[in-house]
Amino acid sequence: MKTSTNSVKRMLTRRTLPATFAALLTACADVSMKPYQTPDAPSKNAWSRQQSLPVAPGEMITVDWWKQFRDPYLDGLVGRALKSNVDLKILAARIQVANAEIGEARAGALPTLDAGAGASFEKTTGKNFAKTFNLGTQVNWDIDVWGKVAKGVQAQSAEFSATEADWRAGYLRLASDVSTTYFQILQFDEQAAQQEKTLAKNRQILATYDAMYQNGLVPQTRVLQQRAEINRLTNDLIELRRLRALAGNALATLLGTPAGEFTVPAATLQQRVQLPSVPEGLPSQLLKRRPDLVAAEYRVLVAYGLVGQAKLAQLPSISMTGRGGTASLALSSLLKSFTFGLLPSINFPLFDPGVKARIKTSEARGQVAEQEYRRAVVAAFEEVENALVNLDAHHRQRLELQQQASQLDIVAAQVTAQLKEGMVSQLDVFEAERSLLSAQLALLANHQQILSDTVTLYKALGGGWPPVDVRNVARN
Repeated sequence: MKTSTNSVKRMLTRRTLPATFAALLTACADVSMKPYQTPDAPSKNAWSRQQSLPVAPGEMITVDWWKQFRDPYLDGLVGRALKSNVDLKILAARIQVANAEIGEARAGALPTLDAGAGASFEKTTGKNFAKTFNLGTQVNWDIDVWGKVAKGVQAQSAEFSATEADWRAGYLRLASDVSTTYFQILQFDEQAAQQEKTLAKNRQILATYDAMYQNGLVPQTRVLQQRAEINRLTNDLIELRRLRALAGNALATLLGTPAGEFTVPAATLQQRVQLPSVPEGLPSQLLKRRPDLVAAEYRVLVAYGLVGQAKLAQLPSISMTGRGGTASLALSSLLKSFTFGLLPSINFPLFDPGVKARIKTSEARGQVAEQEYRRAVVAAFEEVENALVNLDAHHRQRLELQQQASQLDIVAAQVTAQLKEGMVSQLDVFEAERSLLSAQLALLANHQQILSDTVTLYKALGGGWPPVDVRNVARN
């Protein structure tokens, strides 16, 4: 009776000891994870100059916001760029890569099946020719008891969402770059036309000075000064045409076309593109609307998932291996008998320095991702505030420039009328017209600045993309 009791004790010990050891190992490993939270970042309760600027509220900024400039040619350029731009295609390809990597991560929880066949032929002196045939299969399955593979899938899914946000950010950046470059080209065209008018006026002034110099009415220095002015204006015109060509090359690249093979037809900016008239108000939820901020937070979520996966690597791993096969001296009898085997196993990570190191590395990378998110948030606030400051200042400057141009226009008209009455000289008329052209050029530059500021603000506010709450996505 005593011997029977000892046998039962030994059997119970053999069965319970591994389970007890596994429980103790699991209890010692810290695999706890706090629920995901959006990293703390600076926030703003209000925007400066919000009431003085015509900025569309969030629900009125559409994804195709550039159509608010009501220029069909611009619409065509942006549409062409969205289809052909190489950088945007690269971002789209990265989405496909991230999607494929989700499947690769899921495959870690699935069994694998290997099959093989072989043959052996041997001939020894004095013995008959020997041949052996074999066929075998093996199934390996690492059972994801603790959800380590699932954590990896969650992290890769977050990376997929981040690449989608990267594409939306690239979409927004591309539309903004096409718009502002197009505005610059038209500004250069109009400036060049105005510069040619200014040159014509100054050549007339030079002719008058030459005539007066020949009659001894003005010194030669006045003629030389006027010729130098013409040299300056001609140099400026050459520079405008150079800048126009460079902007055209940049636009061609944005469109996915080799530089030099695409040219925007000459046009006047102020007639082609009008300043948008939109309601006042600024969109809320900036941090959830801007694609670059959404992408940055998704990468925080990626790091969060990888930390959880690294912690779960401390727990025992359970695997199942099944083998089956047959061997025969004759190929015809190969399939007559089979041998099967099943080998379950549990592995305890008793001492693996790499596991602890991966946890620390993952946690450190998570901190980097959080800081990068905070940096992106601060930069976004700066971009919005700068756009607001620029728009406010340029709108107020526009009022002053309009008044200046209007007043100089009246002066030019009155001086022209006085010339007919002989009260002033032709030079006075030329000077009045030159001052008017200078004011008109300043007004043109201001027009382009407001257009570009509006584009920059739409881009800074998220460009009409809907808000994304990464925290809610993490909980699902």
